Amino acid sequence: MQNKGLIRLFAILFGLVSIYQLSYTFITNKLEKDAEAYAIGQISEAEEDYVAKREALEASYLDSISDNTVLGYTSYADAKTKELNKGLDLKGGINVTLQISVKDILKGLANNTKNPVFNKALADADEASKNSDNTYLELFFEAFDNIKGDTKLASPDIFANKGLSDDINFQMSDDEVKPIIRRKIDESIVSAFEVLRERIDGFGVTQPNIQREGNSGRILVELPGAKDIARAQELLSSTAQLEFWETYPQSNQSIATFLVNANERLKEILEPKTSTEDEISKPESEIDSLLSDVAQDSLDMSQDANPILGKLIPADPGSHAIARALVADTAEIGGYLRMPAIKRLLPNDVQFTKFLWERPSQDAEIVDLYALKSNREDTPRISGDVVSDAQDTFDQFNKPAVSMTMNTRGAKEWEELTGDAYNNQTGIAIVLDNKVYTAPGVSSGPISGGRSEITGTFTVNETKDIANVLRAGKLPASADIIQSEVVGPSLGQEAIDSGFMSFMIAMAFVLLWMIFYYGRAGVFADIALVFNILLIFGVLTSLGAVLTLPGIAGIVLTIGMSVDANVLIFERVKEELARGKGKAQAIADGFGNALSSILDANITTGLTAIILFVFGSGPIKGFATTLMIGIVTSLFTAIFVTRLMIEAYTSKKGRRLDFSTGITKNLFTNLDINFLSKRKIAYVVSAILVAVSVFSLFTNGLNQGVDFIGGRSYQIRFEKAVNPSEIASELNTVFGSGTNVKTFGDANQIKVTTPYKVDQEGVEIDTEIQDKLYTSLQKYLPDGTSFEDFTVGASEKSIGILQSVKVGPTIADDIKKNAFLAIIGSLAVVFLYILFRFRKWQFSLGAVVAVFHDVMIVLGIFSLTGSIMPFNMEIDQAFIAAILTVIGYSLNDTVVVFDRIREVTSLKGWKGGEHINLALNSTLSRTLNTSLTTLIVLLAIFIFGGESLRGFMFAMIIGVIVGTYSSVFIATPVMFDSLKNKVAEATES
Repeated sequence: MQNKGLIRLFAILFGLVSIYQLSYTFITNKLEKDAEAYAIGQISEAEEDYVAKREALEASYLDSISDNTVLGYTSYADAKTKELNKGLDLKGGINVTLQISVKDILKGLANNTKNPVFNKALADADEASKNSDNTYLELFFEAFDNIKGDTKLASPDIFANKGLSDDINFQMSDDEVKPIIRRKIDESIVSAFEVLRERIDGFGVTQPNIQREGNSGRILVELPGAKDIARAQELLSSTAQLEFWETYPQSNQSIATFLVNANERLKEILEPKTSTEDEISKPESEIDSLLSDVAQDSLDMSQDANPILGKLIPADPGSHAIARALVADTAEIGGYLRMPAIKRLLPNDVQFTKFLWERPSQDAEIVDLYALKSNREDTPRISGDVVSDAQDTFDQFNKPAVSMTMNTRGAKEWEELTGDAYNNQTGIAIVLDNKVYTAPGVSSGPISGGRSEITGTFTVNETKDIANVLRAGKLPASADIIQSEVVGPSLGQEAIDSGFMSFMIAMAFVLLWMIFYYGRAGVFADIALVFNILLIFGVLTSLGAVLTLPGIAGIVLTIGMSVDANVLIFERVKEELARGKGKAQAIADGFGNALSSILDANITTGLTAIILFVFGSGPIKGFATTLMIGIVTSLFTAIFVTRLMIEAYTSKKGRRLDFSTGITKNLFTNLDINFLSKRKIAYVVSAILVAVSVFSLFTNGLNQGVDFIGGRSYQIRFEKAVNPSEIASELNTVFGSGTNVKTFGDANQIKVTTPYKVDQEGVEIDTEIQDKLYTSLQKYLPDGTSFEDFTVGASEKSIGILQSVKVGPTIADDIKKNAFLAIIGSLAVVFLYILFRFRKWQFSLGAVVAVFHDVMIVLGIFSLTGSIMPFNMEIDQAFIAAILTVIGYSLNDTVVVFDRIREVTSLKGWKGGEHINLALNSTLSRTLNTSLTTLIVLLAIFIFGGESLRGFMFAMIIGVIVGTYSSVFIATPVMFDSLKNKVAEATES
């Protein structure tokens, strides 16, 4: 081996850099444990809300030492930015995919035009987007072209308006306008991206991740370690649409008349035959008087008979609200007030009234209803773009508030609005995202200077978030959460513990096995393997990559597969020694002859990992990342580091290195198994297995997870064992049919999957579903368990919702499409690579048939046993990762066999199938050795790696067993049968 000194220097530097990079992680872990111990020592569990107090004290402790020098070269604040990033499943937190509404942006660019062609094109694009992979903008253009007639995109009432006058004029053709609109849409999405990034920076989590997903208008946001999940969701989905409106007073007669008439009209709509003239009441002069009479039964109005008035409560005399209602009734009442048939009942003097609810505080049961003075365009008196700065502060009563400063235009408009409110004795509603945060009156005339304040029942965190979103600015369009994953901190810690245990068990077995099988040479392989692990973690840290639970599985799998390179080398060295070569020459030839197989096997696996990285998302990218890094580092350590140590050891006289032990010395030697003669039996067995699998797939199908069909799933833990069938029966009455409940791990843990309102977005829908779950499951929870304790939240709890996942139907279709493309893409790429390496399409055919055979059997087993296995057998992104890894492993094995066949036949010819059998026998030791170590590693993860990985590992275990079989009994025979006639013709000639 040339340049030994350079390789040795590189290995030493590589190792030192890895240790240096990992040192930041050790430092932060040490200091955070010190902070935790300090907080535990200061606050006992007997104190009320001790968990939150401890967290606050930990944060304060770490903040106080954040800039102190540690080990002379860093500080806690510096180390925290350079530590190994832990993913959501290891650290807890929230991961969401936001869809920026391109439709909203288009409407904004067109000044909310009423043009019928434009709005019909939007409606058609809405419908087409449900079953299309094209972007919304392209669907809009396509829909517009289909119906436009003589209408142009550059019409004055579409895009040739004042706002776009610098870019678009009415003389432009549609083809000229389209690229301009594409650019404007992209600019708006970039703007949304920057607004979200500013908000996240102010949220206070370390190592947040935010990135755009192509041109789809989707933005991925990961907040590992975020504990206040509801706060995070509201921060991300809030558009920060700040508006200032003047209110109508409680005494307004027209509003009172409208409410009575609306109530009566609704009675006709909802129960047309139950209304009588006796129930009709004349309005009083004030709304409060009317509602007081209702409360006193003077009008015989029950809630059922009176859909609006029966649910409204008189407002407080001093407020500027017109009425109040229970929070639970607000959605229903609001829906009634927005009905076109009801809105037409508004008297002329209040015909543009806008009804909005008060923003409910955390524990509120009743909220106010406000009537705002609107106009034909439904635009507010003042918009939030006039706010130049916002700060969280405290009001005159020392309660949390938000103070705002306006620009010059805003200050003038504010003075006019406060003057009108003073003269009319009305209130000013400060509205953020269609919720009234406060509606103060004006008691001392117009207010100049442009300063205002938002007050209400806020916490300190809420005012921080409001000020944060106002400073960052509003989103240019609504942002819907179309996919989310929430992991509680306790589940993250369990994942770390289980992942570490599986890692150590797998590592210990592999280290001992290599010593048992290869003796002292195995010790050198073990040293290289430990060094390989150090390099993997060092590279992960230096790249800023995220370590996930599937990522740990990828590292553990790398341990098993990286042994393969050393096994290939050691088996070839043993062959060279058996031929009588000297020690030095045998080592050199063994490493040289094994290199081709090692490279081919790792390149095919690497190509699969790259495809998985491109088409996967979230934790699956983590798996692919660690697998790719592991392939590169294991190649380096096996080919160079192991060889350096072996040559250094054998260079001194008297040192013996046999590459075996007394027990394993003669294992698998002088084998003469006629594999090809058994190929017809193998064909029949495989055909039966594949046929059964196909039949089961057509009849039973697969248990698709929410990744592929959309929906929400919740991992819920209880103190005691529960009956999933009983819970499923109860939840199906609440959510309707389709809700699935099954045990997930231990008997006290379940996984609930429901399609309920899967096509509806918004934090309020998530809260509604969790509230229904809490109500339905309350009898299984310990006494005193609150809703906040039940939901995924801040506490290190061990009961309630530990993890929740939501996938909208649109993104579910995309995930399914990407999974299909990943599998087809990997098969195509590998076919081409093998064709390139072996120059005969028959080799590619054999490899692809074997892989197809392996995938079909794994799918068939999942289809057949999915309903009876005691662990999760859903088909999700993790399962696709398993299938792709099975493809990679099967190809790895097949390529090693093909490589030896090519080597043997190129030297000795084909001679029927005799020399192919010789090649298969010579690789059997390596095949079984690698398969056994990989299987033991996978079993360690399956048993100790945590419930969420069991289905993933089960697929891998089946895949390794079937892949080992297919490389010998399917891939090679198919290659031989498709090639033998051509070989026979060549031999005869």
